[in-house]
Amino acid sequence: MLIAFEGLDQSGKETQARRLADSLRNHGRRVETLSFPDYATPIGKEIGAALRGERDFGPDVMQLLYIANRYEKKPQMLDWLSAGADVVCDRYVASSVAYGESQGLDAAWLVETQEHLPQPDLTIVLDIAPETAVARKQADRDRYERDLALQARVRDSYRRQAAEQGWVVLDGERPKDEIAADVYTAAARIVGGAG
Repeated sequence: MLIAFEGLDQSGKETQARRLADSLRNHGRRVETLSFPDYATPIGKEIGAALRGERDFGPDVMQLLYIANRYEKKPQMLDWLSAGADVVCDRYVASSVAYGESQGLDAAWLVETQEHLPQPDLTIVLDIAPETAVARKQADRDRYERDLALQARVRDSYRRQAAEQGWVVLDGERPKDEIAADVYTAAARIVGGAG
């Protein structure tokens, strides 16, 4: 099973991905985790440089780098999934659609470019207001995190994608334990369905 957590920066994706992975392991399942972008890969290093302002890539190049970063991990993901592991991702394919679309790129193109990646069995969007994201991280914000109007458009894209695809949308403004309980319930439905 492949589970992707999506949402604005500071929405709790990393926390909830970790908590879900721990819960699934406690129930006897093998779980692997990934966080995108993966800054340790060659392409990930370029992404990091761009986010720090050391490169001047346009929105299309940035999204192609993010997508290529996921393709770098595709063989490992396929190995894990074929071995029966659950894979929990902090950000995945919907992020490129949300951020790219919010910068004027074609959403259909961003979806098509990622169609050969393993597709999520469950996508959970942790929905928070852009103002909450800013309040949760006051310093060291990257170029995307500093742009409140962009964050609002990203949120709109996540909501549109979720409505079209039937994803689980959770209020990320609530206490972590409440969110974790809802996340586990959503994942348990998929796990139960997978046998």
